Amino acid sequence: MSSQRGNVVRTRPQRHQNAEVFRNDKHDTSTQRKKINAKLHEGLCQRCKEILEWRVKFNKYKPLTQPKKCVKCLQKTVKDSYHIICKPCACELDLCAKCGKREEIVIPIQMSPMKTENQPAESDQQRKSTRDNLGDDDELNLGGLEDEDGLDLLMEEIKNLKSERTEVQ
Repeated sequence: MSSQRGNVVRTRPQRHQNAEVFRNDKHDTSTQRKKINAKLHEGLCQRCKEILEWRVKFNKYKPLTQPKKCVKCLQKTVKDSYHIICKPCACELDLCAKCGKREEIVIPIQMSPMKTENQPAESDQQRKSTRDNLGDDDELNLGGLEDEDGLDLLMEEIKNLKSERTEVQ
């Protein structure tokens, strides 16, 4: 039998051969499938990268619905399926995010610039400039702001207005 353990001297070719290559997006054209196919597997060793690419190729990859706990920092920060270490820990410790071994990382993790005390992020600079532009008027003009910036700025202005009004009374 060809499935017998140790039987490596097989003389005949494979009995059933597929005429076409399997395509995981042939019948499933959802946006979730497109995101899975376009996902870049970074911070992994060669073996783990190949495993995840195989899972994507043959519809075995299942995305996470909720973040998992990182085995290094013990925080719920793992947002990628089949990973056990979060991206910051894997980058800092130079480990594979899936198997946790110190192997050569094929595609390094592209971390966004971390906020430091010396260099505030661009969004912080943008908020400061919009605050300077607003002045001390009671009316807020949030037309040119992005959603997050506008919301943060609005909350701060409301707090400032409440504190000013309580001081006047």
